[in-house]
Amino acid sequence: MAGSLFGECFRVLNFGESHGPAIGAVIDGCPAGVKIDLPYLQSQLNRRRPGQSHLVSQRKEADTVEILSGIEDGWTLGSPIALMIRNADAKSKHYDNVQDAYRPSHADYTYDMKYGRRAVAGGGRSSARMTAGWVAAGAVAQLFLRQCSDIEVVAWVKQIEDIVWPDTGTEFTQVDVDKTPVRCPDRVVAERMAARIEHARKNGDSLGGVIEAVIRGVPAGLGEPIYDKFEAELAKAMLAINATKGFEIGSGFRAAGMRGTAHNDPFVQCENGQIRTLSNYSGGVQGGISNGMPIQFRVAFKPTPTVMVPQQTVTRDGSPHVLQMKGRHDPCVLPRAVPIVEAMAALVCADFVLRHRLSRL
Repeated sequence: MAGSLFGECFRVLNFGESHGPAIGAVIDGCPAGVKIDLPYLQSQLNRRRPGQSHLVSQRKEADTVEILSGIEDGWTLGSPIALMIRNADAKSKHYDNVQDAYRPSHADYTYDMKYGRRAVAGGGRSSARMTAGWVAAGAVAQLFLRQCSDIEVVAWVKQIEDIVWPDTGTEFTQVDVDKTPVRCPDRVVAERMAARIEHARKNGDSLGGVIEAVIRGVPAGLGEPIYDKFEAELAKAMLAINATKGFEIGSGFRAAGMRGTAHNDPFVQCENGQIRTLSNYSGGVQGGISNGMPIQFRVAFKPTPTVMVPQQTVTRDGSPHVLQMKGRHDPCVLPRAVPIVEAMAALVCADFVLRHRLSRL
């Protein structure tokens, strides 16, 4: 299927369907000599897997990663790295009632119009189940970045419905984020968010929100001019994630209400000789190229389209139909989307690190 390959130098091909035998990813372009910490790789998948709390889907998947190629004795060989995750708890019967009906705000209708057929159970490749392979590949990218740079990606839940955590959170770690099931580092705000998600779940409804992230330790010079700008590739990566509806970097849409005299980031030279900016409205990117400041961005997620109340739709022949969904679904995707955002950002960074090595003698 076209559209399944991401990246230029550090490339990832994903495969599988939500209710098929397995899903996964093949990484091409990862250099030889990267030390692979398998427990770390598995820990990132554990952060994304279903069933980890009462706030998420109760599908029971261990999401144990199997390395099929490209790694020997814990080190990358420079050849393609194949990562596979078997599906163990697919219950396709939950989708019997949507064989001929289109679920509102899902990809059922659009996939049908494009291909003339679709994988009904679980939504096939349109399912967020596919992101497990991305997280596995992203973990390899993060291990590569640790070994050759100071780049670190941390994401957190900033907003659930109208509950917003105002902190910019540029200093805390992934450990801080994971202290609450909702993955908002502030316990008081996290408890309010969790209660709101639980209320929506009990009423058969769903919620959306915003994930914020920061990429620290990015050197100046990563990114390409014009079409392959750093923020353009980052936006593409984020908007490829299921249920995303918006992306902004730095000041984002707030910039529209500011003047240049307030928005410009003045340059200064630090005591260590490095050039930095006093403010960071640019979000760490100028002219499509990183300027050495933290890259801060936000991603908006819509409410999960699968809700447990009757919905009006049509069948494949256009006949009116009332659809009542069943099964196991996330009332809010954001807690599990945090490691996905981190993984996709790491893939972008790994790709640009390798591309940068080709930009000058």
